[in-house]
Amino acid sequence: MSKIIITCAVTGSIHTPSMSPHLPVTASEITEQAVGAAEAGASILHLHARDPENGRPSASPEHFMAFLPRIKQASDAVLNISTGGSAVMTLDERLEAPKRTEPEMCSLNMGTMNFALYPAAERISDWKHDWEKPFLEESDDLVFKNTPRDIARILTELGAERGARFEFECYDVSHIYMLRHFADRGLVKPPFFIQFVFGVLGGIGPDPENLGHMKLIADKLFGSDYAFSVLAAGRHQIPLTTMAAAMGGHVRVGLEDSLMIARGKLAQSNAEQVAKIRRIVEELGREVATPDDARDMLGLKGADRTAI
Repeated sequence: MSKIIITCAVTGSIHTPSMSPHLPVTASEITEQAVGAAEAGASILHLHARDPENGRPSASPEHFMAFLPRIKQASDAVLNISTGGSAVMTLDERLEAPKRTEPEMCSLNMGTMNFALYPAAERISDWKHDWEKPFLEESDDLVFKNTPRDIARILTELGAERGARFEFECYDVSHIYMLRHFADRGLVKPPFFIQFVFGVLGGIGPDPENLGHMKLIADKLFGSDYAFSVLAAGRHQIPLTTMAAAMGGHVRVGLEDSLMIARGKLAQSNAEQVAKIRRIVEELGREVATPDDARDMLGLKGADRTAI
């Protein structure tokens, strides 16, 4: 099997500060946890920003630039900037920071979908900030918008014009077909890095047979022109990433996807999750890819060609 890429999603925009005291919020916290994850074995760091005053998801380039140069100086990891941001942000807001920083890699959600976070609100009784509860509860009427026009714009402005490659986030089988559509239009070229996403309410469920089916369809549509990775929400994180590693795929962990390290036990850091999945994949006989390995495998432009 090829070397395995470990991606770490450091903070995201789904979990709120009241869910875990270990969720990084400030620039210093995001920097420290990102660098720690890289040292533990993550070759790609998937990054969102937050308002340091209250932990709210932020699209502000200033909030991104408070930590991106520090991470780049301290680590050789591939910096992967979200274009998803949060479902409550406009596309212009979501693209402002990656357009300014011109990273090697960006994430790209491959479709419009319901993005329901509201069940999480029922498990919290002590809120740190007044925005958190309505942010979660009102997601029962929330749609994450990424239309074909939106996707084409992202591929053009960040890919064709700025040289970014993409982590294509596929939350359902239809999203794989959407990627094939854009490949047929000539807007994306191999190698494709497809992130299968399981367990978000509104997307495909975290059933092992769904992973098998997603890979079957991707094999059919892309042949040898792609590599797949798996992320799974919450308690499904380690079981499904382990399955992906055994199937020859890559893996993503991090506090964006799960706040836990074991049942009933909060992860103390992103590095703790990276170390756990690294131990598992190495016991399966996989060799962990370095950042330069990942760049070669995914055809990235190199850290020295970014604007960060």
